[in-house]
Amino acid sequence: MMKLAVIGAGAIGGWLTAGFVQGGASATVLARGATLQALRSEGLRLEDGNSLRRINVNATDDPVDLRDADVLLLAVKAQDLPALAPVIGATLRPRTTVLTAINGLPWWYFEAFGGPAQGLHLEAVDPGGVLARLMPAERVVGAVVHAASRAEAPGRIRLVAANSVLLGDAAEGRHAEGIARHLAAGGIPAQASEVIHHAVWSKLWGNSNMNPLSALCRADVSAMLDDSGVRSMAIAMMREMSALGTRIGLSGFDDVEGRIATTRKLGAFRTSMLQDVDAGRRLELAPILGALVELAGRLDVPAPTMTGVHGLARLLDQSLAEPRP
Repeated sequence: MMKLAVIGAGAIGGWLTAGFVQGGASATVLARGATLQALRSEGLRLEDGNSLRRINVNATDDPVDLRDADVLLLAVKAQDLPALAPVIGATLRPRTTVLTAINGLPWWYFEAFGGPAQGLHLEAVDPGGVLARLMPAERVVGAVVHAASRAEAPGRIRLVAANSVLLGDAAEGRHAEGIARHLAAGGIPAQASEVIHHAVWSKLWGNSNMNPLSALCRADVSAMLDDSGVRSMAIAMMREMSALGTRIGLSGFDDVEGRIATTRKLGAFRTSMLQDVDAGRRLELAPILGALVELAGRLDVPAPTMTGVHGLARLLDQSLAEPRP
C-alpha cells in the first residue's frame, strides 16, 4: 500500500488526498487547530455534487508522524514553502517522492530545463536556494491542476469542477506515471505528461495577469475583460510573457486573443488573489508574477507592464499585512 504524507489538505490538497485514499493509499495529514480536530473526529469530507464522502485519514500536528511516506504531497501556497522547509525536512526520507500542487513557477522549474535558463535560481520562489537543496528536481513530480474546489469548513471540501491534473517528472525521476495511475484509480482525472514545464508555463500565462489585475481592481474576470483598459493591460502582460517564453525556449504562446476567449468562458469568475483580498489575506504574488519579473530582468527581456503591475500589487499586498483599525 502506498503511504501518503500531506502538507496542505485545503481545497485542492484535500481533493487530491481523497483521490489517493480512494485509489488505495493510506494518508497522514499534517494539520492544526480546527482542521486537526475535524479530521480526527469526522475524517476528510468531500462534497461532489449531491454526494458527501467521508475519507479516512490519519491527522497529526507532529511532522515526525509523516516520516517514511512514499509520496509527500505539498499543496500549500508557494510563498509559504520556504518557511516550511524545517517541517518538510523532518518528513523526508531518501525514498520519498515529492508531489507539488502549487501555483506559479516552482523552485525546481529550471533545474533540468536546458537553454539560457538552465539551473537558474529565482529568489522570488526560493530565497537562498533552500528548497532546491532540500528537494532536488530528481525526486520531484510537478502537478498542474485544472480544477475548482473550495474549503466549506475545516476538513470539508466541495469539488466544483474537475477538468484535469497533469503530472510530470521535474527532472530524470520516473515517478509521475505511477502516481497518475494511482490518482486515476481514485477518481481523479490525472495523466502523466512529458511536457510538464510547458503545462506550468501555459497555466501561468493566464494566472500571472488575471490574478493580480483582479486584486487591484476588485473585479471578476468577466468584468475585467469587458473593460477595454484592463483588457489591454492583460494582453500586454501576456505578450511580454510570450516573449519571455520564447527567450527560454518555450513556444506556442502567440495566440493571445484565443487565450482571452478561453478565459471569457469562465464567466464572472473570482480569481484566487481576489478571494485573498476579500478575506484580507496576503497575496500569492511572488511565485505567480514576481518570479516572471525577476526572470525577465535576469535575461534582459523587456517587461514594463508586468513590472508595473507587480509593483502595484506588491504595495497592495503590503497593505493587507498591516493591522486593521
